[in-house]
Order: sequence, then C-alpha cells, then structure tokens
Amino acid sequence: MKISKTLTALLLAGAALFAGNAQADRIRIATEGAYAPFNFVDASGQLQGFDVDIAKALCEKMQADCDIVAQDWDGIIPGLQARRYDAIIASMSITPERQRVVAFTNPYYSNVLAFIGPKGVEFGTDADSLKGKTLGAQRATIAGQYLEDTLGRSVTVKLYDTQDNAYLDLAAGRLDGMVSDKFPAYDWLQSDAGQGFEFKGEDIDIDDKIAIAVRRQDNALRERLNKALAEILEDGTYAEINARYFPFPIY
Repeated sequence: MKISKTLTALLLAGAALFAGNAQADRIRIATEGAYAPFNFVDASGQLQGFDVDIAKALCEKMQADCDIVAQDWDGIIPGLQARRYDAIIASMSITPERQRVVAFTNPYYSNVLAFIGPKGVEFGTDADSLKGKTLGAQRATIAGQYLEDTLGRSVTVKLYDTQDNAYLDLAAGRLDGMVSDKFPAYDWLQSDAGQGFEFKGEDIDIDDKIAIAVRRQDNALRERLNKALAEILEDGTYAEINARYFPFPIY
C-alpha cells in the first residue's frame, strides 16, 4: 500500500513525539550506596535501602521508567550538574550552600545528629569534656561540618569518605568517638560490630531536613517528585517503607 508524503510526515512526527515523551519519562536517580540502612549494596550487588525504596515508590507514582545508580558521595552533586543523572535520592540535607547549585524537593524525612562512643566509658559531649580526643565523621556531611565548627578547636577531627569507614575506625579503636546522623548510627549499633558502642548525651537537633536534589532548572521534575511524595505519604506507602527500617517514624 502506498502512503502519501503528508501521511508519512505525520507518522514520522508522531513517532518522534512518542520517542521524545518516552525519553522524557525515563529518569536516572543517583544514590550513594554506602550509607546503610538508607542506601547500600547487598551481597548480590544490588542497591537497597530506605532511599532506594522511596525512589522506587516515587517512580511508580509518576509512572516513570527509572534507573537507580550508585555514585560516590564526594562527586554526587557534580554528577548531577554534568547530567549523568536527573535526581539525587541519597539522604542529602538541605543547606544554603547546596541550594546555590541544586534545587530541593519537599523534605522526605528529618534528621538529628548524635554522639557515639564505647559502652562503659565516661563520655561528655561538651568541648571541655572532649578536649584531646579524636572524633570522626563522614566528610562533606552535616555531621562533619558540626564536628569541625563546634569542636574543631578542642578535638582532633578525622573525616572519612564513607560512613562505613568511620565505623571501621571507631570499632578498631582508632577513634574515641564519632558524630553521626542518628538513624544510620542506630542501624549500626544493632549490628555485631556496633555492640560495644552506644549513643552518648542528648540528640543534636539542628533542624536538618532531608530532600531530593535536582538541577535548578528542572522545576517540572521537582514538582512531579513533590506530587508523588505527597501521594505516598497519603496512601500509607511511606509508612510501610519506614517500618521496614525503623521501629519509629522518621518523617
């Protein structure tokens, strides 16, 4: 059957439009993969965790075809700016410095900091009590910034590329203690490696809100993510994910 040039042009235009829409509905999402229980790589090499489950739930609500990839923390914002992915769901705190280079969705959980130290060891959490001690935290995080800004003149600060490496040094006795986001620390304290340690002092409430980062110009994607987040909060999906990882709400 012969097809007119006009019909052919219309079919080609429709195919191009469909391809464009399909491409627009494929979203690449980055997470760190080294921040259990929020994001980690399991024994089979698959990304798992609270952040990953939230990402999958949002993609289902948006009816988007999503790829979730791992990216080292230090390069996670540069990778977004370089368009290697479209969003970051990696327990990232909203800070004024980050807001100058990325846009954030509404928060999807709230965070506090906490001190961790050995069980049975006296451990004050003020500058005088900690003077001369060596404390650790993950580099380029709110915990690391708090440690440097608040206690940097009293203690030796050691910063690590991943939270896991900070835990390793704490367990090996190379740190006297550490400052961490409380929820991943809670998870580590339940593990075999964390059995000799405990939270020290009171929570450090710094009004820390965790959100999804996108490029500043991608407002349409940000709004889609906000809408999907509201939907999973409303229909119980968020609460179900929360309960998989914590016996208390973190929103």
